[in-house]
Amino acid sequence: MTDTVKIMFLGDLAGRSARRLVREFLSGQVAVIENLSCDFVIANVENASHGFGLTQKNYVELSEVLDCMTSGNHIWDKKDIFDYIEDAPKLIRPINYPQGTPGVGSRIFDCKGVKIGVINVLGMTFMGLVDNYWSLLKTEIERIKQITPIIFIDFHAEATAEKICFARWASELGVSAVVGTHTHVQTADAQIIAGKTAYITDAGFCGVKDSVIGMDYNTSLNRFLTQLPQKYLPAQGEEVMLNGLIVEICVNTGNAVSIKSFSIEKNYSEEI
Repeated sequence: MTDTVKIMFLGDLAGRSARRLVREFLSGQVAVIENLSCDFVIANVENASHGFGLTQKNYVELSEVLDCMTSGNHIWDKKDIFDYIEDAPKLIRPINYPQGTPGVGSRIFDCKGVKIGVINVLGMTFMGLVDNYWSLLKTEIERIKQITPIIFIDFHAEATAEKICFARWASELGVSAVVGTHTHVQTADAQIIAGKTAYITDAGFCGVKDSVIGMDYNTSLNRFLTQLPQKYLPAQGEEVMLNGLIVEICVNTGNAVSIKSFSIEKNYSEEI
């Protein structure tokens, strides 16, 4: 057993282009910058299927390269989720949905003899109605701490202030990492809070670069110009980006040792 474990987290996957680049990236087929090796890979997949939700087909496809999949408020957008979520051992939905919601909000994974706890949480500010997570999470963190000191949280939220406040509170409870998702723009504030908890406000997203956070520009513009309902369409393009980070964690204490964000681009028009 090594002294540390390296966990890679990939920001929200948006559509087919993101799935393609992620598969290639994790299969070693894309030239990447140095020191991006890792032991365990997590990705947020709530937008992985045509920009909204996750089909069973895409879950199976991504299971080949991902160790854990987190999600958010869009996880229910593809209706076959209800047919397979109970039998999807790598998938987590937000823990603060009401009791009785299908799926689970946390899991403990084994990685080369090291146990890694992963929790998915949905923010409350500017989001849909979900259960208050403060007391719920305190209990869940204490439960996982009895099994492993390593706890990684995907905090899927809109408000920056809520993300920062939550991370500082989680650090006081000994959480190893809090990574923000949902807003799809990688922030420049990667840090280690109180010498314990790796944090970034948003990991960014994986998908078409020439887009509005993964969505088609014209569709997005028309919604703003007219204020009328209009179905979002995933952006189409050959220049694709992949945002993520790597957190190194001490296996004995659960404290984060380092956090490094990265952004990679590939232009598929250059392929023969």
